[in-house]
Amino acid sequence: MRATTKRLFLCLVLLSQVVLPPAASARQRARRVDLIVSGGAVVTMDAGRRIIEDGAVAVAGGKIVAVGKRADVLRAYAAREVIDARGRAVIPGLVNGHTHIPMSLFRGIADDLDLNEWLTKFIFPAEAKNVTEEFVRAGTQLGLAEMIRGGTTTYCDMYYFEDAVAEETERAGVRAVLGETVIDFPVPDNKTWPDAMRYVERFVARWKGNRLITAAVAPHAPYTVSEAHLREVRAFSDRTGAPVVTHVAETRKEVEDVTRDHGARPVEYLARIGFLSPRTVAAHTVHLTEGEINLLKQHGVGSIHNPESNMKLASGVAPVPQMLRAGVLLGLGTDGAASNNDLGMWEAMDLAAKLHKLTTGDPKVVTAEEALALATINGARALHMEKDIGSVEAGKRADLVVVDLDALHQTPRYSLYSHLVYATKASDVRTVVIEGRVVMRDRRLLTLDEPLIKRRARAIRERISRSLSAPGR
Repeated sequence: MRATTKRLFLCLVLLSQVVLPPAASARQRARRVDLIVSGGAVVTMDAGRRIIEDGAVAVAGGKIVAVGKRADVLRAYAAREVIDARGRAVIPGLVNGHTHIPMSLFRGIADDLDLNEWLTKFIFPAEAKNVTEEFVRAGTQLGLAEMIRGGTTTYCDMYYFEDAVAEETERAGVRAVLGETVIDFPVPDNKTWPDAMRYVERFVARWKGNRLITAAVAPHAPYTVSEAHLREVRAFSDRTGAPVVTHVAETRKEVEDVTRDHGARPVEYLARIGFLSPRTVAAHTVHLTEGEINLLKQHGVGSIHNPESNMKLASGVAPVPQMLRAGVLLGLGTDGAASNNDLGMWEAMDLAAKLHKLTTGDPKVVTAEEALALATINGARALHMEKDIGSVEAGKRADLVVVDLDALHQTPRYSLYSHLVYATKASDVRTVVIEGRVVMRDRRLLTLDEPLIKRRARAIRERISRSLSAPGR
């Protein structure tokens, strides 16, 4: 009996060794990652436009390592941190292709004017009296907080003291292409062209190779920068690989002035002098001929559509349907908050879709899916960054946004693309991840001090009002 008991015990031990290890082994085989966004509808914006219901995204080292069904991802990966996205949408981080982020502090300073009057009578004087490095840092923080809250994870900027913009942006954990503005008259940070280009040289060298910041040079426009200086900018870009950010063909007056002075329309002129390249990002491109559209395509120029700013300043309507048909690298932007008056990409998507239906008389142009693409993968292409961002795919940088789908204005739901473009608001964004780092969780900013940012902005507003002798503005 004693021998039988002993044999039975040994059998049980052997059986436990045979049966139990597979579960333990499966746990050991699960790869450790930094973060898993689990559940929800993953809107990949990949080439197949997959929407993965009850999906998940695994993140390690700032990159996406897996995208798929939740059960499959959770079986293969284990994470230190898990974001529950059930009942929500998981989308690529939004790409705001054109901003002047410190100008958030000029929000509402001058409205209901055309571009020329707005610039020359209000903005340029206000900048001359108020823009300092302190102003730029405060305005950048304000704009960053607003963009994170709205799900923007990458933006393209052009302004002054751009090195300070870069420092604040990196500190907040946001991705950006940042262009130091160069122009043919004295501006707040550099009073001469040689000073400006020396600044750009240092700026580009300092940020080279940074995972979040891409430093660029930003000649203001073909009507404010001479041909010789535009050629110098192109040569600098060729030598350093730095992107070039500029305004092009924003108004009819610009077209008339450039045509008068150079014998060609803006895009034609820039092509003729060898300025355009696959490193160029051209904001606005409102007034274009078919030939100019083809030139943008031919030279690989990224173009940024800013419907709200162009509407508010009555600058015109960009030929977006024609540009899409031609295959131009077209993205979407807000412009600065002084001419918009916010940095919200959800409104930009909604208006981009509706504006072109109205002006063409065709309700089928710029569909909801195309509008979302303008703010994600196509926006990444316009910034020449599509290898890294713009879609939820393994190997890309982990820039992800979790969007609530339970609000009254989103109920009921039929088409996810329709919901995201025509119904979603910035307030529906719950959580934002950039480079694998959570920068907002459940509407709480983690890398910026919102109350302090607001206090500083209000104090600077008082100084601006006094400087313009308009205390009631």
